[in-house]
Amino acid sequence: MKPLPDSPSPAPVDNALARINLAYSGLAKGARRIADYVIAQPGRIVQMSVTELSEATGASEGSVINFCRKLGLSGFQQLKLSLAQETVRPVEFIHEDLDRDDDVDTVCRKIFHAGVQALHDTLSVLDPGALSQAVDIFRAARRIEIYGIGSAAPIAEDAHYRMLRIGLDAKVVIDSHVQAISASRTDPEVAVLTVSHSGATHETVTSTRLAKAAGARTVVITNFARSPIQSYADVVLATMARETLFRTEAMTSRIAQLCVVDALIAALALADYERSTTTLKQTFETLSIKRF
Repeated sequence: MKPLPDSPSPAPVDNALARINLAYSGLAKGARRIADYVIAQPGRIVQMSVTELSEATGASEGSVINFCRKLGLSGFQQLKLSLAQETVRPVEFIHEDLDRDDDVDTVCRKIFHAGVQALHDTLSVLDPGALSQAVDIFRAARRIEIYGIGSAAPIAEDAHYRMLRIGLDAKVVIDSHVQAISASRTDPEVAVLTVSHSGATHETVTSTRLAKAAGARTVVITNFARSPIQSYADVVLATMARETLFRTEAMTSRIAQLCVVDALIAALALADYERSTTTLKQTFETLSIKRF
């Protein structure tokens, strides 16, 4: 009997350590022990078996596998491949923070690299299936409401503008009090899009919860890692933006969020191509009176 062919090795991801750091606060005590061990010596993990890591951290083999899956990885083998890639091609240069003595040229290089990395990492965690579900939800809705507070408010407003341009009935609410009232008055024919980097902002979590309780379908754009808002989301569209001292969530996260919104609008437009192109043409002609 011929031996069965080996299963193909899972493709490595470029951001295993970043995933661990972003997910860390939401991990249980046992998973944090595994995370601490991996972060402290990623090069050693590459040479270990799942049993050896289990013994080194005092966790079961099943806990190690579950830890990997919480990071969006298929299992321990993909974690090892990803760490091997990172130790060969360190990411510190990409993720380095600003220094008070940096000149303008260095500042530009670091900021642009951080933005590029945020987009690259977000692409690796954004689930095309979830994006397709969001498209179905918004297409079926009678009305779409969009919520965002603070640094997420401009992203919410951009999503609103883009939806109007392709003919969707949408409104944006960036005042927390109006959000709560508006959310409580939604119904099963309404879809809600909430933008929240942390997923833990009290106002937007409350609004999303109220909308969910009222029967609305809810889609959330939030950073990779478990957060309170996800409990009230029918669909999660994940971003992955790393914060540092001078690049808070108001910076790299918005780059990632805007790209997710762009992908969402493009998918919505393609799903109803004739109406979208007709409406885009009409709105372009309408806006032409604003130009010289």
